[in-house]
Amino acid sequence: MAGTNDEAVAAADDALYVLTAVLLTPAQFPSVLGDDYPEACAALDLPPLADGYGLVLGQDGDGSRWTVVVDDVSLVAVAIASWDCGMEYDLSPDERAVVTALPGWPLALAVAAPGVPAPHDPPAETAGRPLSPPDTGSWGPAQRRLGADEVALQWAVWREQIGDADFSAGGQGKSAESAPEDRDAAMTGGPSGVRRVLAEARAYIDSPPPLGRVRSSFAPGEARTLRADGPGWSIVARTDDIAFVLLDDRPGEILPVGRGPELPGLLKALDKLAVRPL
Repeated sequence: MAGTNDEAVAAADDALYVLTAVLLTPAQFPSVLGDDYPEACAALDLPPLADGYGLVLGQDGDGSRWTVVVDDVSLVAVAIASWDCGMEYDLSPDERAVVTALPGWPLALAVAAPGVPAPHDPPAETAGRPLSPPDTGSWGPAQRRLGADEVALQWAVWREQIGDADFSAGGQGKSAESAPEDRDAAMTGGPSGVRRVLAEARAYIDSPPPLGRVRSSFAPGEARTLRADGPGWSIVARTDDIAFVLLDDRPGEILPVGRGPELPGLLKALDKLAVRPL
């Protein structure tokens, strides 16, 4: 995922049709890019600025995919909030806010700009190696993090599939490859790596990890949705409820962890050191 030259920036800036945008900040970044904020920035050859960036995904007049990086984070945040509320918002960053333009998209988009050719990568000889979303046909760190994103987004759906009996053997697993509404997902045996994951997460309390490894976001009531990542694992939890663990070496499985005597304290401590959206 290399950066681009001035010609590429000019090409992307010429009549870019904006399709969507995402934030790249310590508290909120595309998890496909890394386990933490510095790692996500490094994937795009960007320095990890404290205020972060906005990533604007669109197509130029030829239909080429471009990811335009801007440093006007507030502008991108307002646009995303407006779109989430079903409101129209013309996201047109000032050219002075453009940091760089990268060919391709790091995320898979199902939409395209009307009136231009179908989305395709710009010529490699002028733009460099393009960004591309991870292969959904395999399992690895990016897919594990995407799975954790889905659990956080569909918490209520996943949570209602778990009953007290599912913790009798120290935690069971459901398939992350099936749709969340699939109530017949196969149950598997107790996970062998969950104890290691919880121990590594607990170590973050004494030795804070890189920025963004632990993030806290809104949840109903007075709870918070907690997200923690580490080498080979992801945790998604509600501070007033259970946790789910995903592992690189357990492809497609989502492993619930009951509250028990230790989890509440761990989640409370992690939430204190987590970064939060402004």
